[in-house]
Amino acid sequence: MAGGTTVLAGTTKGVFLLESDAARRDWAVRGPYCDGWPINHVIGDPATGHLWAAGGGEWPGAGVWRSTDGGESWTLSLLANGKFDDLLANDPEVRALVGRDPHPPAPFSGEIEAMWSIARAADGALYAGAKPATLLVSRDGGETWAKVQGLSDHPSRDSWQPGGAGLTLHTIVPAPADPARLWLGISAAGVFATEDGGATWERRNRRDNAGRAPDDGHGHSHSHDAAEVGHCVHNMVRAPGPANEDLLYQQNHHGAFRSRDGGRSWQEISAGLPSTFGFPVAVHPRDPETLWTLPLNGDDAGRYPPEASAAVWRSRDGGATWQALRQGLPQGACYFTVLRQAMAVDRRSPAGLYFGTNSGSVFVSTDEGDTWSEPVRHLPAVLSVEAFERA
Repeated sequence: MAGGTTVLAGTTKGVFLLESDAARRDWAVRGPYCDGWPINHVIGDPATGHLWAAGGGEWPGAGVWRSTDGGESWTLSLLANGKFDDLLANDPEVRALVGRDPHPPAPFSGEIEAMWSIARAADGALYAGAKPATLLVSRDGGETWAKVQGLSDHPSRDSWQPGGAGLTLHTIVPAPADPARLWLGISAAGVFATEDGGATWERRNRRDNAGRAPDDGHGHSHSHDAAEVGHCVHNMVRAPGPANEDLLYQQNHHGAFRSRDGGRSWQEISAGLPSTFGFPVAVHPRDPETLWTLPLNGDDAGRYPPEASAAVWRSRDGGATWQALRQGLPQGACYFTVLRQAMAVDRRSPAGLYFGTNSGSVFVSTDEGDTWSEPVRHLPAVLSVEAFERA
């Protein structure tokens, strides 16, 4: 399907590649890849066709898979051994049964449990986020990885609290033109930013026009609910624009927020949405004031669309007002969840919008959310989607 769009889907049972025709109407599915690992995030480089997938867990270990041939074959960079390696090391009968030896000792065994996110910086460096919150960097295309020690040594580290899925570094937002600048989202420690390539990090969770609450000496406010955005950031994106206009949006456990100063202050933009709870947020590739989110009914109410009626909500004015987009989405008995990395936008005109569900569907809009189709069903639970154009 030359000239089409590829959607990279990370699922609980590996990576799937969803490939469309030029009209984004007909879709074919390839996969699963990566030995059926749980894959939390997949990205690709359209210029080269190289792909990277971050995932793992207690049983397989933690690692980043990479493909240099458009997904036909994959190689694992194991970063932490899992329990399966322990079993293989101690049971020759199992080794004979499965036909392989345990992996060699991995560099971060005992320190991390799984990889949760991956991003490519302006200079080609790859950054990957782990659980518990650790940032790794690779400068050789994902073959070898080193810890970004500046984040691990942050003075507030001992105050970071885990979210529902643990202490996860799930969002990495590189500046488009400056490889020294990155933003991170950590549940439930909040937003962090560096402007010196990761040597030092600033915690950026202050609410707009809110005074700072008393600090505990580690950059952490005990009464952050009054002065800070909730630390359980769910997803964050940077809007397109000049390097000196760092417009960020985030979906938080406690609302949707906008920052026009690179995260130094945040303004809540939840008014008009049916819920302050949700996971994904996406921004238009060319219009910084157009964004989308998919609210869910709340943490303790089931985490499905309000009134079991699915809608993507779009704003054309930076979150000042919102419009519900429902055409083609299930309007009754809809109980799926859309997770933090499971919404993406392509760069075509009009922009295509994609989201995946924990019930194994991928929904597609080729008109910026006005109408929707469900061309892919019955995948494993979808954990992430990303889109890029094929040559």
